[in-house]
Amino acid sequence: QGPSAARRARTMLLLVWTLLNAVSGLKADDGGMVEELVTEKEAEESHRQDSVNLLTFISLLTLTILTIWLFKHRRVRFLHETGLAMIYGLLVGVILRYGIPATSYHNKTPPSCSLKEGPSSTLLLNISGKFFEYTLKGEINFREIHNVEQNDMLRKVTFDPEVFFNILLPPIIFHAGYSLKKRHFFRNLGSIITYAFLGTAISCFVIGNLMYGVVKLMRAVGQLTEKFYYTDCLFFGAIISATDPVTVLAIFNELHADGDLYALLFGESVMNDAVAIVLSSSIVAYQPAGANTHMFDASAFFKSVGIFLGIFSGSFVMGAATGVVTALISCSFTKLHCFPLLETALFFLMSWSTFLLAEACGFTGVVAVLFCGITQAHYTSNNLSEESTKRTKQLFEVLHFLAENFIFSYMGLALFTFQKHIFSPIFIIGAFVAIFIGRALNIYPLSFLLNLGRRDKIRGNFQHMMMFAGLRGAMAFALAIRDTATSARQMMFTTTLLIVFFTVWVFGGGTTPMLSWLHIRVGVDPDQDLQPSGDSFQVLQGDEGQSKTKQESAWLFRLWYTFDHNYLKPILTHSGPPLTSTLPSYCGPLASCLTSPRAYENHEQLRDPDTDLIHNDADLTFTFGDTAITTNGASASRADATGGLGWSTNGKRSGSTSEEALERELDSREQELLSRGTRLVFPMEDHI
Repeated sequence: QGPSAARRARTMLLLVWTLLNAVSGLKADDGGMVEELVTEKEAEESHRQDSVNLLTFISLLTLTILTIWLFKHRRVRFLHETGLAMIYGLLVGVILRYGIPATSYHNKTPPSCSLKEGPSSTLLLNISGKFFEYTLKGEINFREIHNVEQNDMLRKVTFDPEVFFNILLPPIIFHAGYSLKKRHFFRNLGSIITYAFLGTAISCFVIGNLMYGVVKLMRAVGQLTEKFYYTDCLFFGAIISATDPVTVLAIFNELHADGDLYALLFGESVMNDAVAIVLSSSIVAYQPAGANTHMFDASAFFKSVGIFLGIFSGSFVMGAATGVVTALISCSFTKLHCFPLLETALFFLMSWSTFLLAEACGFTGVVAVLFCGITQAHYTSNNLSEESTKRTKQLFEVLHFLAENFIFSYMGLALFTFQKHIFSPIFIIGAFVAIFIGRALNIYPLSFLLNLGRRDKIRGNFQHMMMFAGLRGAMAFALAIRDTATSARQMMFTTTLLIVFFTVWVFGGGTTPMLSWLHIRVGVDPDQDLQPSGDSFQVLQGDEGQSKTKQESAWLFRLWYTFDHNYLKPILTHSGPPLTSTLPSYCGPLASCLTSPRAYENHEQLRDPDTDLIHNDADLTFTFGDTAITTNGASASRADATGGLGWSTNGKRSGSTSEEALERELDSREQELLSRGTRLVFPMEDHI
């Protein structure tokens, strides 16, 4: 019995051991299942929170649109849609920050550990043989250590800055280039480039040096203990020099303010956004040799200047090249216009990819997509079908509207949801004073120098309006929020946000009274040059009896226009004369290969839409129904073929007819301008 009893005992022990292993395995499985359930629950909660955040912004945009309709219906102009979006964003930010009670599941004190080096972006931990990766979300204030859930909610509402640059900014900048009014823009191109390049550089260095003095003052009174270098002040000067007078321009467009003033403000704002972003990148790249990396170094300075020129020129070439490639594709595949949906999709993707391609190559997407938009409007739009032309314009107009109002709504929200604000009264007041001084030293001296060479002077009231219209907006905000790692950058971001609020609300709301106070004319169609002055037509006859447009067009622009009209447009578009008629006869085979077949078909029907930019001394005829007004730049007149009624260049009537017939003609709603085959139609009552 002894051996058999021992065997039974061993068997029992083996069974007990097996049961214990099975129970422990079940417990482990249960623990794994519980862990998976917790993970799934957290993922579902995170998904729900993200949906609520997006719904919040969509609700803000919806409410903004409805209020805009009410304002337009009531003709309210003291508050623009962007300022309205910021107010709604502020209200929602207050609710998210103070209206939602804080709940916490982290009641225990977190474990402490010491690191020889600073915290890394990712942390890899080995727990019981399993490796877990943790990502750094950011520093939490000690007073809010038990409100981690609320901090996480506010952090999710705070978008990644790359969302602004890669998704929201491209349609805004592209629409600015694509909707450019070329007539007035190129007429004032020299002044626009001067304000955008030289003016932005002046503003940057004036603001940077003044803010460096403010920083020194803050250190002297004990208001600043963190590092704040001279290069940080220059960086702030660069980002805050980006103007965005969207409110002013919208009111100008609604009231039909002077076309040249509109072109100067719009062109400067479009170009100086590009200059500001490249200038800020060059300042960041400023790295002097030696121990002190924040002192002036001549070699590093010239290296930064070279980086600025290289980035800007490279971005310009890349944007223009993408526009040319799109024009070639739409011109070569002539049957693509039979499928408007595909045509619109290709146009959209090629335009948006310009921004991403430039960023991927180390250039600036803002500059690239701006000049891509200008190139697309000049060449590719001529190849699109009528339906695709309407679709692309409406598509980018809607994207521009939504993206811009989204950014301004987010600005209001970020004032309360951003968790790293640094409010410094001395820095904020100093920044306001600095931007006004920088704007004044930009506008007035440069206007004086430009007037030395301009026939059509930039009058004093125009200069005051440009000074007043130096609002800050989406670009300054996007550049400031892109880097908030240090206390200096956090202080810059907070100050930039307050400057945007003040300029949009105060200066934007005061645009209409300022127009009246400065006696700037309104009710003028900016697309037309036909402006009555006494008994003469200024578009036809200048001070010396020459074409006004021809007077104001620089010789370089006229040279470029001739080259573009005769050689580039026949290659890249279906408009313009065929190359067989502009190139020498021995280039006939090459001209036939490069010219689109549709160019021959449409040569008699399609004319260059920009021919009104340059006038020669050929006859210009205005037709009012059966009444003709004719000029050849001198004093010729021609009678109407039917009634003998004619008008001379000085506006006097020749021939005879009844006054009733004349009034009927002048009361007609449409007037046609025939100039070298170009037909323009615009309302009579705006000009007569």
